[in-house]
Amino acid sequence: MNHTPSNTFKTDPKAAGRPEILAPAGGRDAFLAALAAGADAVYCGLKRFSARMAAENFTIEELIPLTRLAHDKGVFVYVALNSLVKPDEIDAAEMILTQLSQKVGPDALIIQDLGLVALARQTGFKGEIHLSTLANAGFAEALKVVERFPEITRVVLPRELSIDEIRMLSDNCPDRLSLEVFVHGALCYAVSGRCYWSSFMGGKSGLRGRCVQPCRRIYRQQDRQQRFFSCQDLGVDVLTKILPEIPKIAALKIEGRKKGPHYVYYTVAAYRLLRDHPGDAKAKKTALGFLEYALGRKTTHYNLLSQRPQNPVDVDIHTGSGLMVGRISGKGFRPGISAREELLPGDMLRVGYEDEPWHTVSRIKQYVPRKGRVNLKLPGKTLAPAGTPVFLIDRRDSELARQITDLAAELISAEGLPGETSGPNENALPGKGATASRVKPSVRTVPNGPAMDMTVWRRTGQMPGRSSDAAGLWLMPESRKSVSSDSSRLWYWLPPVIWPDHERAMREAIKNAVNRRCTHFVANAPWQMGFFEKTRHMEVWAGPFCNTANPTAMALLKQMGFSGVIVSPELAASDYALLPAKSPLPLGIVIAGNWPLCVSRTKADSLKTDTPFSSPRNEEAWAAIYGPDVWVFPNWEIDLSPYKTKLQSSGYRLFVRLAEPVPRHVTMKKRPGLWNWDMGLK
Repeated sequence: MNHTPSNTFKTDPKAAGRPEILAPAGGRDAFLAALAAGADAVYCGLKRFSARMAAENFTIEELIPLTRLAHDKGVFVYVALNSLVKPDEIDAAEMILTQLSQKVGPDALIIQDLGLVALARQTGFKGEIHLSTLANAGFAEALKVVERFPEITRVVLPRELSIDEIRMLSDNCPDRLSLEVFVHGALCYAVSGRCYWSSFMGGKSGLRGRCVQPCRRIYRQQDRQQRFFSCQDLGVDVLTKILPEIPKIAALKIEGRKKGPHYVYYTVAAYRLLRDHPGDAKAKKTALGFLEYALGRKTTHYNLLSQRPQNPVDVDIHTGSGLMVGRISGKGFRPGISAREELLPGDMLRVGYEDEPWHTVSRIKQYVPRKGRVNLKLPGKTLAPAGTPVFLIDRRDSELARQITDLAAELISAEGLPGETSGPNENALPGKGATASRVKPSVRTVPNGPAMDMTVWRRTGQMPGRSSDAAGLWLMPESRKSVSSDSSRLWYWLPPVIWPDHERAMREAIKNAVNRRCTHFVANAPWQMGFFEKTRHMEVWAGPFCNTANPTAMALLKQMGFSGVIVSPELAASDYALLPAKSPLPLGIVIAGNWPLCVSRTKADSLKTDTPFSSPRNEEAWAAIYGPDVWVFPNWEIDLSPYKTKLQSSGYRLFVRLAEPVPRHVTMKKRPGLWNWDMGLK
């Protein structure tokens, strides 16, 4: 079978009124594959400050000729600097932004950290800034707040939204902003920007692009051993036709910066066909064939169809990436498979799953016909048992290899001196050239004031009758019962995620709290400040889920009207020590309590809530449902209380303890609870 995309259905990829096909590129060949397949834009990351550090990524010098070649072909280039930036990394980030601006000239930056907004403009960057899905701005009020940043011109929406929610956001999207939606690729179990699971297990933060994917593992709950948190891939496929009808959608984004050129080539070719020929049965069939051949996981539409949502966690199917080409047979150390598909020289096979002891990757050295025998030389002492699945995870067919070679030759001839970039960014997109005043972290001018302890409760019934601590209470959108009859002494905490179809209820809950004399709130996304701008005499702090980790971001939060900042709980002792002296706002810290591994919008049907489950290493946790979300908690608490005096002397004034109701079957474990205090944040 000839799987190679042809020009049979090729049309102008930038036809009027159609969103661009935005392709991932984790390395040079994947970048060239995106160009070969007809992508309208390519996004990629650098060796630092990328939320996909496991990808090959690029140096500045590598991006110069690639960007010039893309621009020569009318293709936009977006650079993802979508990592959380630590306090000692501001100078390095500024240097990289300067080099990008002066040498590469990408058309846009993709960021999650607010500090990079100011740094980008003060370094002379002339392109757009796109707000990453990690920034969690997926509700209507958020878009109104984002609009006030002239630098930001696009918001990347969460993968969890339905088509009705996307339409709602489009209807409320300011004229100057556009929206970007994911159409294909890996799904995280957690909401983007709301996962700390990997960081909890060893400092490798998803917000820093170093996730070790603990959600993909097998967990035990009672008599079940299943992959309760391992999602299928998102695949909008034939439903792509409904997205271009939504006015504010500017891009259809394909996830996959850790994928090879084969995946990039076939997914881009498929979604070009699905976008450009929505009513053509032959184009549809060809596109679906390309997607099947792209070597991803099984796919789900997830929540896109409001009337027919699909749970992305199906424990009855495998969620390993790749096309299954056989199962292990044979004995001893000479196992093999009978190939269900023809295999080409250079094909990469994966044996089993990454959390299995016999997992390995093997390269095919010679052509194998369909039903041909492939003997696999597997390392290690643990044998893969009979029946272990083997997946084709990457390949380089001859036609794709030829196209990449041809483009690589053009790439060499396109190399020029630094700064000799040209292309769409010269007259690119709305918002080009917007300016912003330089935002500098400053020496603290806010008096420390007396230190204050705050315990945050989930329900009013948990709260003690008398306490010397300030009292916090989670404000839930679905019930007015979460508002106390006397709110004057309470600090209400907004949830870390607000979905479009719960926004009105959230606004009503806040109004109800204000009517009951509450004047203190904690917002857990910067954009939640929009709920308070018409209300006077409010004290609103940026909560820990804002993931604030540097003084430049704190300066912008002050401009937005925040009264203080509760810093990111992922930081190390050395990071915490640097912040107070340079923060323009009072600082707080989560000193103890139940911090979640993650917050999600989905749950496996077989996973029981309020019931412990355990990892292969006997780490226990439980899942609880609050409002529309699933919170997953470990059975041990953060505990930085031994360092409270040290933190207070360095300038912290608010010390927060999070008190979750622990299910009766869960036994809390005694352990240090220092998180990244000693080991540092990777």
